[in-house]
Amino acid sequence: MRRKLIDLKTQRTALLEGAEALLKAGKREEYRAEMEKVSNMNADIKDLQDLIQEQDRKFLDAAPDRGEERDKALERAEVLKKGGEVKFSARETIRDVYQASKQITLATGTIVQPTGAGANIRDPLGNVVSSIVDEVYVQDLTGMSAFLEPYVISEVDAKGGKVATTAGTARTASTDPKFGVAKISPYELTVTTYVDRNISRLSPANYYEKIRSMAMRAMRRKLSDLIVNGDGQGSPDMFGIKNAKNVASENIFAALEIAGGVTENLLTELFFAYGGDETIGANARLYCNKKDLRALGKIRGAQDKKRVFDIQPEGGNPNRGMISDGGTMIPYAINSFLTALDGAGTSAQTMVYGDPMNYELGLFGEFTIRVDESVKAVERMFTILGDAMVGGNLVVDKGFVVATTPAGG
Repeated sequence: MRRKLIDLKTQRTALLEGAEALLKAGKREEYRAEMEKVSNMNADIKDLQDLIQEQDRKFLDAAPDRGEERDKALERAEVLKKGGEVKFSARETIRDVYQASKQITLATGTIVQPTGAGANIRDPLGNVVSSIVDEVYVQDLTGMSAFLEPYVISEVDAKGGKVATTAGTARTASTDPKFGVAKISPYELTVTTYVDRNISRLSPANYYEKIRSMAMRAMRRKLSDLIVNGDGQGSPDMFGIKNAKNVASENIFAALEIAGGVTENLLTELFFAYGGDETIGANARLYCNKKDLRALGKIRGAQDKKRVFDIQPEGGNPNRGMISDGGTMIPYAINSFLTALDGAGTSAQTMVYGDPMNYELGLFGEFTIRVDESVKAVERMFTILGDAMVGGNLVVDKGFVVATTPAGG
């Protein structure tokens, strides 16, 4: 079913590209015929997506056999202790997190969650990764070299006219719709970290869980950087929110120039900049540096000296929370890889605001973990090596608003 869905989407992309060529050539009748095929294919794609989502829901809801899970953990622990390689399928990883949180479905997507510290090894204070990795849309793209997501940039419009005037005349042509294609390509993500060899003196299951959690957390931390900033290449393989482009090199994000830094009007500007001309964007979140969150909390009214914004961290997750701006509640999450608007230089991209589901994170195949005892043998350290292929891009036009500072300072 998944392969058929991928094939249908590939065919739809080819039809859209062909329709665009026909439109540019002025062949409007052929263009409309191709677009009718696209509409019919959309219905087939929707049916397949609904079926796969229901299958995934049943898979995710199924409670794992605790005995079987324990045996698997012990077996994998022994493999790691002997220097072998452990593999986690993309689907298995997603289910493990879902069973732990019961807050995320495959449709909303998530990526590997820390599983807790071992009995004798304590994690540092505040060892938390930005929640953005749990909130974006995740898709298993195992077996593909790339993935194309078509999206709408502008829709067709309707024309009106006086009946007596338009009767018997050619009607004014509507503005043609415009489509874009977002490409998601694989990008190598690796984990290299070191732990004291005494970790193996824990029970085998704890040994396995600790190594797994450390590797997963390292991957999550890097993913939170990639999702907002991309891979940093001049021609990126993995696009972030702040540099998302389609195959025609057009920006998929929207930019909003913020003059004056963090002020009492900042959230209002972002709030109304996101969404359509007749809507206020739903499900949007603010992702910002902790420095900016502190700057918002320090703003006080000129007369009464009361705080303008009420910041309420989430009890179970100190990385995110709610900002009360008058009668408006704006969810937020801290991301240290975003440039702080407070004190930023000229033409700087800073905080971002939008629906995280507008960003698609692709998992290209299995995530593997292995332990090497030779690299740091003198220091009595184990080397944990993890490897994965990931990709990402925005898949909705203007799916995020990026706050930027003015070019002139």
